[in-house]
Amino acid sequence: MPDPVLPRPAASLLVWRAFGEGAVVLMGLRGAGHRFMPNRLVFPGGAVDPGDRDAAAASEPLPHVRRLLAGQADAGLGRALLHAAARELDEETGLSLGRPPALAGLDYLCRAITPAASPVRFDAHFFTVGADAASGTLAGSGELEDLRWIPLAEARVLDLAFVTRHVLGQFEAWLALAPAGRAARGAVPVLRERVWSDG
Repeated sequence: MPDPVLPRPAASLLVWRAFGEGAVVLMGLRGAGHRFMPNRLVFPGGAVDPGDRDAAAASEPLPHVRRLLAGQADAGLGRALLHAAARELDEETGLSLGRPPALAGLDYLCRAITPAASPVRFDAHFFTVGADAASGTLAGSGELEDLRWIPLAEARVLDLAFVTRHVLGQFEAWLALAPAGRAARGAVPVLRERVWSDG
C-alpha cells in the first residue's frame, strides 16, 4: 500500500459583499481537465508558490489574523498563505487587492486538510475579504469558468463538494459575528478527515 500523499499548503479567498439579509460570494467552476475537484464550484485559490514567502505587501495583516495564523503555521508560511490568496484571486478572477496586495482587509476563516486517502491533497487555509477591497473586472486566466456572485441562500441548494459546503457554513457563522467577535476568536476551525475541530 503506498504511503499517504503529503498535503500541499494552499490558500483560498472568499470574496463577499452584503446582499439582502445575507451575502453573495464569488465562485467559479473548475474545468473538467483538473485533477482536483473537476467540474466543481469553488472559491478562487491554489497552492502556495515559493515566491509567496518573500512577496511585498502594501499593508500587513491585522493583529488577530497574525495571531490566528500563528496557531496554524510558522510565520513564513502564514504570510505566504495570505500572499497566495491575493495572487490566486488576481490570476483566476481578474480582481486585485493591489500590486503589491493590501493584506489588512483579509480575515482568517478556517482550514481544511484533504483526507489521507485522496491521491491529491491540500492543506487549504480559507480567508475572507470584502469585495470593496478588490478592484478590476471579472475575467481571470480561464482556470475558473463561469465566475459569478452567488447568494448564500442559492449556494445552500447547489451540488457543492463536501468541503465547499462546510466552508460556506463556517463563513455564515463568521458573518453572523460582530467585527469585535471576529477579532476575538481564539482559534480557527480545522477540518480533518471530514470532522471539524477547534485548531
